Amino acid sequence: MPHLLSMDLFIFDLDGTLIDSKLDLVHAVNATRVHMGETPLADELISSYVGNGAPVLIQRVFPGATETQLAIALRYFLDYYRDHMLDYTVLYPGVRETLEKLDNGQRRLAVLTNKPVRISGAILDGLGVGKHFFRVYGGNSFDQKKPHPIGVETLLREAGARKERTVMVGDSAVDIQTARNAGISCCGVTYGFQPESLDENPPDFVIERMDQIFTALQLS
Repeated sequence: MPHLLSMDLFIFDLDGTLIDSKLDLVHAVNATRVHMGETPLADELISSYVGNGAPVLIQRVFPGATETQLAIALRYFLDYYRDHMLDYTVLYPGVRETLEKLDNGQRRLAVLTNKPVRISGAILDGLGVGKHFFRVYGGNSFDQKKPHPIGVETLLREAGARKERTVMVGDSAVDIQTARNAGISCCGVTYGFQPESLDENPPDFVIERMDQIFTALQLS
């Protein structure tokens, strides 16, 4: 584990890291499947498809579909999800308290997700934590999605932060690869959607609850 006594910038993934959005995503995917004349999929299978953005998610749940069919399915999925994104979605335990403690005027917090940016911001605001982030970037904020480093590089520049004082926090290999590609430290959470992917892409350190990040980073 790196020796990190203090950090200037925290970059958080969203789904599986800050928010448990699994049930709302599952419902939106299966509503789309039914709309397209297909049968629903198992919850865990859908969860395993999350992490690379909505277009990739739809491609995964509709293998063999034409481009036209995928476009129709994606639009239906986004419209449905936008209407139901806060039906069951909640913050993970310890997240609210951790964000409040981290947001002390000395550090900057940001979200970098592959989820569409407007939906991401609306969810954070709806859960009452959007105020803690100086930037929220989504999968449609740049020409490239995570694990491309453009999002991290932009946040570093905007925050005036140094790489050695920046950490990415996420639940999947995509987040770890993003951090590696950008040359920053990374923290993996074990409670998210794809904790098993951390075995093949080990982060610098791992936490089981968000509030354990203070001990892991020796923050006060």
